Amino acid sequence: MALHTTRPAHGDAGDTDVFASALSEHVLPKLRMPVHSAPPGIVYSMIHNELLLDGNAAQNLATFCTTWSEDEVHRLMNECIDKNMIDKDEYPQTAEIESRCVNILADLWHAPHTAGAPAAGCSTTGSSEAAMLGGLALKWRWREARRAAGKPADRPNLVCGPVQVCWEKFARYFDVELRQVPVEAGATGLRAHQLAGYVDENTIGVVAILGVTYTCDYEPVAEIAAALDRIQEEHGWDVPIHVDAASGGFVAPFLHPDVVWDFRLPRVASVNASGHKYGLAPLGVGWVVWRTADRLPEDLVFRVSYLGGDMPTFALNFSRPGGEIIAQYYLFLRLGREGYRRVHQACADTARHLAGLIGAMGPFSLLYDGQGGLPAVSYTLADPEGAGFSLYDLSDQLRLRGWQVPSYPLPPDRESTVVQRILIRHGVSRDQAVLLAEDLRRSVDRLTGAAPAEARGGFHH
Repeated sequence: MALHTTRPAHGDAGDTDVFASALSEHVLPKLRMPVHSAPPGIVYSMIHNELLLDGNAAQNLATFCTTWSEDEVHRLMNECIDKNMIDKDEYPQTAEIESRCVNILADLWHAPHTAGAPAAGCSTTGSSEAAMLGGLALKWRWREARRAAGKPADRPNLVCGPVQVCWEKFARYFDVELRQVPVEAGATGLRAHQLAGYVDENTIGVVAILGVTYTCDYEPVAEIAAALDRIQEEHGWDVPIHVDAASGGFVAPFLHPDVVWDFRLPRVASVNASGHKYGLAPLGVGWVVWRTADRLPEDLVFRVSYLGGDMPTFALNFSRPGGEIIAQYYLFLRLGREGYRRVHQACADTARHLAGLIGAMGPFSLLYDGQGGLPAVSYTLADPEGAGFSLYDLSDQLRLRGWQVPSYPLPPDRESTVVQRILIRHGVSRDQAVLLAEDLRRSVDRLTGAAPAEARGGFHH
């Protein structure tokens, strides 16, 4: 019986088997669009197969971002795939839900409430865009005040500690000098007593971080505000605070309600946060809220028609999806304050448990043990010179088991100190944390040539 050597016609059985299809017999196009169409199921399967080469998101302990969502979130996101949230005339209910989220966050962060007036704020694509909007408002208000006083307004500066790169971008893109205060030995971020050497009449604001990227601790916002009060008394400079609460803004209200960091401090002018970090929403949503509407300069607000009325809009991006906003509102309703507290408490308890396991191993010195800040652990080598390996080596070893644990130097003046940071997010279980600790111990044994922990009896949980 002769073998058929011609390919079956399009749509025949040969094209329904992914790995016997025409598309599978070629390297997928990388530089040019193909000439011919292909069956959707085959294309999906081929791309899906490539994506298996990505890391497992559940083992990515480097990211602050949400990696697990309920099925209902997926359904709502799918239903909103065609909604452009900037088109408020066409999608007025999405605009209404965005406004509800802003009001909910303003209340959560203790913004002064004016009866009948909506809170001042908006959604963004993430906390980086939200931070830039907060910075722009600081610059505009400082410039208006300088011009009103007949003073030059051409040398603005922004004072901060070890900030995320979005603030460096803000300074460069919008022509502001970034005065980054070095981290002192033993500190995990900006300290209030350092401000006097950096703040002056050209300072548009001070950025305080609620959840420092490098160490996961909170900077002392109340102490920073008090230091700025003293500076104003001495020099007359009224310097506002913007709180970059990218992660902590959705943690502190539920786990640390007694920490005063938000609009309870009169000097706090604005707050940004990531909905897609500890806000638990899918990737693509951030929030910025101002203390009061007058903190947002009118020149920065664009107004569009909204059901015959007036809808203010203030963002760097224009067209963007509405699904993440809807998902954020779903989570507010689904979890409530008690649910958010329960989720983040479980994460914090797991972080503390993991910190105990790591601290007991011997070669590590804990920088942050998961208490008082974000659900996370950060640590250094207790004896970097004598350990026989670096934390970069350890990151490579952990990746062999799929774990993504970042190693990096601290900011300037402490860059000789290399740290590792492990974030515990919703979806990271206690069992996973223990499995990670076991792999961490085994990795150290391989790097040092020691006997396995099981043989020594030196690691138990």
